[in-house]
Amino acid sequence: MNNELAKYIDHTQLKPDTTQEKIEQVVKEAKEYSFASVCVNPYWVSYCSEQLKDTSVEVCTVVGFPLGATSTATKKFETEQAIRDGATEIDMVINVGELKSRNDNAVKADIEAVVGAAKDQALTKVIIETSLLSEEEKVRACRLAKDAGADFVKTSTGFSGGGATVEDIKLMRETVGKEMGVKASGGVRDYQATRAMIDAGATRIGASAGIDIINGGQGSSDY
Repeated sequence: MNNELAKYIDHTQLKPDTTQEKIEQVVKEAKEYSFASVCVNPYWVSYCSEQLKDTSVEVCTVVGFPLGATSTATKKFETEQAIRDGATEIDMVINVGELKSRNDNAVKADIEAVVGAAKDQALTKVIIETSLLSEEEKVRACRLAKDAGADFVKTSTGFSGGGATVEDIKLMRETVGKEMGVKASGGVRDYQATRAMIDAGATRIGASAGIDIINGGQGSSDY
């Protein structure tokens, strides 16, 4: 078992058919393996916060998920509500369409609204959805997230095809420098892939196959 990897992993359960039983399992596993966080949909934040209150495991949730196309006001409200419910990490999805339209001011303002709502209360991770972007768009998205004051940039939701690649992690790390976190998410299923992402510059891994990863085995989930 590779316990050192546990601190990199956001133990994730974001599927639409997630049951309470599955959430209970994720919480139990996060406690047992001391993962960095559990990453769950907003509905489950209160439950996870209560269950993990006496542990080192953070509670991460998603905002504007998975399309990023909700209004900025909605994303801000989602963030505020999630923090009230006990979330300490917020993974938001950028407005991909506005990025591709080169409406950078709107993209930055969208991120800033979430960062502002989370300030001094929760980390913010900006999901740029790499599988939908050109290299130039990936760089621009990372720069906008950095300029907006986010704590991390993140590759993927896992819902738009594709996923994290070593090349994208290297590009994102080169773009944001050493100050920001970089989260690899989407298709990271085993120890070798996880190690490659970390070596490329990832400081967090989003995966539902966390136990397989730290045990050196193969996982089965994309997000």
